[in-house]
Amino acid sequence: MKSSASTEADHRLQERFLEMMSAERGAAKNSIAAYRRDLQGWLEFLKTRGHSALAATTADVRDFQAEAERLGLARATAARRLSAIKQFHGFLHGEGIAKENPAAIVEGPRAARPLPKILSQDDVAALKAAALERIENAEGSKLFKAWRLYCLLCVLEATGLRVSELIALPLRAATSGEDFLLIKGKGGRERLVPLSETARRVMMHYVKVLRAQSEEEPKQLFPSHGAKGTLTRQHFALELKALAGIAGIDSEKVSPHVLRHVFASGLLAAGADLRSVQQMLGHADISTTQIYTHVQAERLKEAVDLFHPLSKKRKGGAG
Repeated sequence: MKSSASTEADHRLQERFLEMMSAERGAAKNSIAAYRRDLQGWLEFLKTRGHSALAATTADVRDFQAEAERLGLARATAARRLSAIKQFHGFLHGEGIAKENPAAIVEGPRAARPLPKILSQDDVAALKAAALERIENAEGSKLFKAWRLYCLLCVLEATGLRVSELIALPLRAATSGEDFLLIKGKGGRERLVPLSETARRVMMHYVKVLRAQSEEEPKQLFPSHGAKGTLTRQHFALELKALAGIAGIDSEKVSPHVLRHVFASGLLAAGADLRSVQQMLGHADISTTQIYTHVQAERLKEAVDLFHPLSKKRKGGAG
C-alpha cells in the first residue's frame, strides 16, 4: 500500500493539474469537478496497487480500463476517464515531473456504432400514396412540386443514392434511356447504380412536367432558383417530413438518409451479397455496409421473440 506521504503527494499533483486546467485552459467549474472525480478514482486504483502517480505504468492504465468494462461503465464514461488520465500524466511529463506519460499509447473504447433508423415497407408505401394524392389534388406550380417530391421519393427508394447525389442528377439521367445511373460519389469515385423500370417511368413523367413549366431546357433534373441551381438537401428533407405527417408517420423517423437505409436493408433481405450492396451504395469500406447485417439480425431476433412457439415473449402473451 502507498504511504500517506505518497498519497498526499499525488493529491498535490492532482491539484496542480486542475489549477492549470482552470487558469491556462479556462476549464469550466463543472469540467474541473469531473476531472477531479475521474482522477480521484484513478489515484484510488493506483493506491490499491501500491503505486503512486509518478510510478504508474501503461499496464496500470489498461487494467483500469479493463475494470471499467468489467463494471459495465458506459463507453462514454470510460473514454472520459481515460482522457482525464492522459491529460493529467501529459501535464506531469510536460512539466518535467514524470519521465513519460504511461497513458499516451492506450486506446479508448470505440463508440458503439448506432444502428440506422429503418422504415417498414408499409411506411414507404404510405409515403408514396400520400405523394400521389398530393399530385391528384394539385394545380400549377404546386403540381410541379408534387411531382418533384414523388420523383425524388421513387428514385431514392429504387437506388439508395446519397441525398447529395440525388439532387445533383442532371436531366440526361432521366432521358438517356439507360438502365443504370452513372453516379460520381464521394472522393470523385464513379459507380453504376441500376434503375428500375418503375422509377424510370416516374422520372420520364416528371420530366414532362418539368419541361412544361421551364422557360428553357433545364440542365438539372431537380433545378432551383437558388445559388447552387439545384434543390437543396434541407428543402427536400423538410418536404419529406411534411409528407410523413400527411401519411401519419412520425416525421422524426423519416429523412432522405433513412430511405437509403431502406434500400440497403431491402437488398440484403432479398438475398443480395454484401459486396454488391457496398458497390451500389458507394461505400469505400465494406465495414460501413456491414451495419445493415446487424439491422437484419435484429429484425430476425424480433421475429423469433414474437412468433417462435418457445419464445418467452410469446409464452408470456399466451397466458
